Amino acid sequence: MIDSEDLARRFLSTLEARDWDAWAALLAEDVVYEMPQTRERVTGRAAYLAFNQTYPGEWHLSPKVVIGNSQRAVAWFGFRLDDESGGGQAFIEIGPDGLITRVTDFWPEPYDPPARPVPVERW
Repeated sequence: MIDSEDLARRFLSTLEARDWDAWAALLAEDVVYEMPQTRERVTGRAAYLAFNQTYPGEWHLSPKVVIGNSQRAVAWFGFRLDDESGGGQAFIEIGPDGLITRVTDFWPEPYDPPARPVPVERW
């Protein structure tokens, strides 16, 4: 049985540590990442990795509450981006192979996304 809470914690901790190899190893090749507030979608492990590696600013994440079952996890986390701080939520879906297939992030307020050097679909 998949320990989704542990997987979600490792997802956040490897992301915070910028341990890109360990973080990418948690993701399915065709993972989908969405942010409803900015209507952005990133498809595929390589694009999601590049998205995070090139995200502007000095950002940090710290988990507050993580819960889950065998197919999903949700993490409430604190964030700091440069001088701004707040909370966000990540809803994580897990495939039968134990890899993350989808991540949907919710941030405190809708905002216009920054310019990015990676392909991002807007809806």
